[in-house]
Amino acid sequence: MKARNLLYSQKVAPYVFVLPFILSFAVFWIYPLITAFTMSFQDIGAIKSEWVGFDNYTKLLKDKVFMVAVANSAKYMFLTLVLLIPFPLLFAVLIDSNIVKAKGVWKAVMYMPALTSVVISGTLFRLMFSEYKTGQMNIIAEALGLGTYKWLKNGWSGMIALLILACWRWTGVNMLYFLAGLKSIDTSLYEAADIDGASPVQKFFHVTLPMIKPTTIYVLTISVYAGLAMFLESYMLWAGNSSPNNIGLTIVGYLYKRGIEKNNMGYACAVGVVLLIVALVINFAQLFLNGTFKKED
Repeated sequence: MKARNLLYSQKVAPYVFVLPFILSFAVFWIYPLITAFTMSFQDIGAIKSEWVGFDNYTKLLKDKVFMVAVANSAKYMFLTLVLLIPFPLLFAVLIDSNIVKAKGVWKAVMYMPALTSVVISGTLFRLMFSEYKTGQMNIIAEALGLGTYKWLKNGWSGMIALLILACWRWTGVNMLYFLAGLKSIDTSLYEAADIDGASPVQKFFHVTLPMIKPTTIYVLTISVYAGLAMFLESYMLWAGNSSPNNIGLTIVGYLYKRGIEKNNMGYACAVGVVLLIVALVINFAQLFLNGTFKKED
């Protein structure tokens, strides 16, 4: 009887409901994180492992290929932030307005690419950016009188292919985040702006943007990590982890190359730890600059 009363207690019940999340978080996130951090200080072989201290990190700082991967991931992250925050926000504002009809249809159309497998979409985009005349991008280029081009064998055009794939896939998702944020804005604020004679542009900058700031910070936070952790899109676009002159190599791709392809798990774990630290530093910095940690008056 006491056990039953304890189970139905209002003090105990919240912990019972939270327990599954805590257990899954500990088993599938905390434990792997601690294990990876420990492995990053080891030289792990097929039979035994040896503690090597900071050797993996020392080699990492001198690794030119790793620096190329970091530069590629940083560039990709920055460009996706430039493209996948302002444009989805503008699309969300348009769909939320009275200008666009059939809003549900547009939401579904914009969100559908996110439901497509990265393997399938990456393969399709590889065919689109093929260096042969049958590739869709070369067909368009020839129609414009520009001739054919080896899109996936040059740094800038390879990055363009990655960015187009990212925009095609994630614009609709971010747009829905912003739409949810727009729905939370009190309509009386827009009515007051109308009374004051504010134009649509003024209402956007002085009402919409300030009120949608929490949503923008959330989208920015997840986009920073998504940009740095991108791997499968690049892997599928170049049909493997070996792009010409490493133009498509990312941090996670380098982790995969060293850990899985070359069976150097200790070194790969060091790459993963550095990726985690970089992502945390960037996100904490932008959260601090955006005033997330400031106490409200």
